[in-house]
Amino acid sequence: IGGQLSPWPTYTSGQTILHNRKPCSYDYRKRAGSWQKQPLGITKPRYLEQLENYLRKELLLLDLSTDSTQELRLQPYREIFEFFIEDFKTYKPLLSSIKNAYEVMLAHQREKIRALEPLKAKLITVNEDCNERILAMRAEERYEISMLKREKMNLLKLIDKKNEEKISLQSEVSKLRKNLAEEYLRYLSERDARKILIADLNELRYQREDMSLAQSPGIWGEDPVKLTLALKMTRQDLTRTQMELNTMKANFGDVVPRRDFEMQEKTNKDLQEQLDSLRSDYEEVCKEHEILLQLHMTTLKERDRFHSELQEIQRTSTPRPDWSKCEDVVAGGPDRWQMLAEGKNSDQLVDVLLEEIGEGLLREKDFFPGLGYGEAIPPFLRFDGIVENKKPTKKDVVNLLKDVWKQRLLEEQKEKFPDFFFSFLEHRFGPGEAMAWAYTIFENIKLFRSNEVMSQFYAVLMGKRSESVYIKQKETVAQLLKEMTNADSQNEGLITMENLSTVLKSTFPFKKEEKIQELMEAGGWHPNSSSADLLNYRSLFIEDEEGQSMPFVQKLWEQYMDEKDEYLEELKQELGLELDDEVTLPKVREALMNIDPSLDKRTLNGYLSWAFQLPMTELPEEGEEKEEGIVVQLKIALQRLQMTDIRRMGSREQEPAS
Repeated sequence: IGGQLSPWPTYTSGQTILHNRKPCSYDYRKRAGSWQKQPLGITKPRYLEQLENYLRKELLLLDLSTDSTQELRLQPYREIFEFFIEDFKTYKPLLSSIKNAYEVMLAHQREKIRALEPLKAKLITVNEDCNERILAMRAEERYEISMLKREKMNLLKLIDKKNEEKISLQSEVSKLRKNLAEEYLRYLSERDARKILIADLNELRYQREDMSLAQSPGIWGEDPVKLTLALKMTRQDLTRTQMELNTMKANFGDVVPRRDFEMQEKTNKDLQEQLDSLRSDYEEVCKEHEILLQLHMTTLKERDRFHSELQEIQRTSTPRPDWSKCEDVVAGGPDRWQMLAEGKNSDQLVDVLLEEIGEGLLREKDFFPGLGYGEAIPPFLRFDGIVENKKPTKKDVVNLLKDVWKQRLLEEQKEKFPDFFFSFLEHRFGPGEAMAWAYTIFENIKLFRSNEVMSQFYAVLMGKRSESVYIKQKETVAQLLKEMTNADSQNEGLITMENLSTVLKSTFPFKKEEKIQELMEAGGWHPNSSSADLLNYRSLFIEDEEGQSMPFVQKLWEQYMDEKDEYLEELKQELGLELDDEVTLPKVREALMNIDPSLDKRTLNGYLSWAFQLPMTELPEEGEEKEEGIVVQLKIALQRLQMTDIRRMGSREQEPAS
């Protein structure tokens, strides 16, 4: 193969070298002119014929029955291409790079095919499984369809049979009614005929007697013995008839006609129904009377309290301020002031005005002075120097406080809340900015006491309230929303007022009726409302951008605080001590069990632990306390219980829980 190369076509010189020609460039006009001058008899070069013969021979020797047929077919072409590269030295680099590029691509495609082979097998297996499942499901469906068709036919036959029975029974009833009417008419005819016959017989008898008397004028001349015997027999008949008459009167003296009996029975039934209705109305009136009595007593107490407050206000009050003067001072003008002042008393308006003034002053401050490292300074505020005022909006502060609560609920609450708060700020803003944000948030929550989120956070942060109060309140609100959602069977966000009342009574079984009424009014109920009126219950739990809740949730919080005060006042009355007196742990335990017998042991120990500031593990068991062991001032104990989540677990009349 490596011999002399013959030029082909014959008019092309094998030694021609193209000078200064770019790759793929070609002068078609010149080439076309020269081509037209060449003869048509052209033979292939010997080298080309040798390559084609070699390729044909190698292809004939291949075994094309195996799976790697395409790979084997490439091998002769690869060898021909290598011979070609070796003989053309000038183009060897270019042709080698072309060959290598194709070899790399073929290797890549080969690897890709090898990687896809398992997927192909898996796909075939999955396809077979799916086909089998489809066939099985179709067979099962065909069986079920046949069974249902069979059952349908049986039911249709049963329906036809029942219809035939119904038709036959109806015809039989019609026949019996017809026979009954005929018998009734026959008996009526017989009764009338019998009465007519009896009347005719009596008439004939009377006529016979008259005729006998008229035909026997000498009757007084008959035998006295015969007349005496007839008189005796007549008297016996009279006596027997009189006895039968007396017997009939004795047996049937109390019997009344059936028509009168049925009429009296119907009248008695109507009167009985009226009596039952009146009795139920009477019971309802009694219940309403008791409720009205309770409302009357509550109203009297409220009247006395309001009267005392009125007298106190009249004694200490000053002229009512003209709050409309604030419209021109507060930012936002009259409209914003009307929004802020809506539904607030004078004391609350003073707080609002102070917040507005304080907010303006707080915005003007660029820095806060550090409070130092004193013991009275909260740990998150201990710093010397000045710190920057970050000047966040109320919305930003509320969102940050909500994030703090979310993170707190996710953790195990091992560290104290102030330390956790500062750690959260360090994690959120970095150690360098945490102190500035601590001072900024502290000044904001101290100022905006009317904001629910800020005021509750401030109370927990300063140790004036346990964080369990906030957590329990959120759990109560979430549970209430869940119960309302369960009552919403259509999942439309709507429930009736009756459903709202039922959910409130089931969630708060120890609330009084007037408290439930207050919650319903806060939720949108009014006296003219019907029990079927719909309520969008989800709107009751919405918060605005500054964290303010709807009136329903606010009323729930107010009732919780009032009930806590009533509970602690009842505990104070049960103890029978003054606020300055000291109280022992056994007396507090006994008083709590008396006013709330349903308290379980764990909850009771939790209350005692808060009141006496002792770990629950160090509390003495019931019966092991010494009378003068652990004591605390009653005022301090009540203040500590006021800080934690304390609520009634059952009515006072219930038996103690085990």
